[in-house]
Amino acid sequence: MSPSLFQDIVFGPIRSRRLGISLGVNILSTDQKICSFNCLYCECGWNPQKSKTEAFVPRQKVKAALEQRLIEAVSTKEKIDVITFAGNGEPTLHPDFAEIIEDTILLREKYLPVPIAVLSNSTMLKNEKVRAALLHIELPILKLDSAIPATIKILNNVSSSFNVEEYINCLKFMKGKAIIQTMFIRGSYNGQTFDNTTDLELAAWLKLIIELNPIQVQIYTLHRLPPATTLERVEMSELIEIRDLLTANNIKVQMAEN
Repeated sequence: MSPSLFQDIVFGPIRSRRLGISLGVNILSTDQKICSFNCLYCECGWNPQKSKTEAFVPRQKVKAALEQRLIEAVSTKEKIDVITFAGNGEPTLHPDFAEIIEDTILLREKYLPVPIAVLSNSTMLKNEKVRAALLHIELPILKLDSAIPATIKILNNVSSSFNVEEYINCLKFMKGKAIIQTMFIRGSYNGQTFDNTTDLELAAWLKLIIELNPIQVQIYTLHRLPPATTLERVEMSELIEIRDLLTANNIKVQMAEN
């Protein structure tokens, strides 16, 4: 699959299945993916074998681009529901992520009072500055595709040195203060099969979700062509069953309908 990379620092707005009309912000390189995961389903494609030196957009350049775009939106009365940090990989890897969030909060208060969202794979929650920044926005959306370490290692295609237990424990720093996002999918990769919709998977996942007490859980399945060709989307009826499981436990849930 050819990677689908964002070519601009600020892009859109685009209509998001989960967030509405979203003005996107990419603080990573515009010509390569930079991520601590290498998920089998990522629309940005596979991680490059070797990252380029200039992997991050400078803080002041992000601020200038966003301010200009917000001025344009206000002058034309353009409808924007949310400012979303997403883009070409994991935004919290940016060394100035916390400061960029500070800048964005000031800009939105000056020009366009809408919520700020960050789509994150949760791997940088071990960093106190990153956690503090995420706690200052309205919509920290954190990835959790499974509560079983072996499944995380396959599905999120992490490095051999990745500490899954630490990753799961760090999610607990955001207990009661984040949105959890889960991709439900099945398939195989490198000779290993996986399915995060089995009874065993769902029991472990639900137990952790209840412990995390999220603001909301977002559940979805494949919507775009993934880099790994051996994946299968789950049926809508299965997502509905998972939705009902969450609802029965008094957990707010948003299900992406394809």
